[in-house]
Amino acid sequence: MKAMTQRLHLTHPGHFVGGLTLWSIWFVAVYGGLSVACAVATPDAGQGAFTPINASLLLVSLFTVVLIAALAWACFKEAKRHQARRHFNAKVSAWLYLFSALAVVFVAAPMVGLPPCL
Repeated sequence: MKAMTQRLHLTHPGHFVGGLTLWSIWFVAVYGGLSVACAVATPDAGQGAFTPINASLLLVSLFTVVLIAALAWACFKEAKRHQARRHFNAKVSAWLYLFSALAVVFVAAPMVGLPPCL
């Protein structure tokens, strides 16, 4: 039972899929939320991109980027403390987290300039 309560160490290979899993959860939540928000309360197209819908989606996106970037930073720091396999695992995890954070930024970027419910 003790092993189940310990946190997943940053050198564990399970972090290889952590960033992409967080990205996919973010993607489903943001676009699912966008669809529901547009069905319930479609904003006027003349408002442009500055709507409460876009603001909330950008806030969720910012939180997600900060979370994933913090995990990437922690993995980079952890990689410096280890050698061999643990170093490799932490370094690969860090780069995958960084890639996932950039993917969130890339997908969320159109929210800054496009109206939400086109």
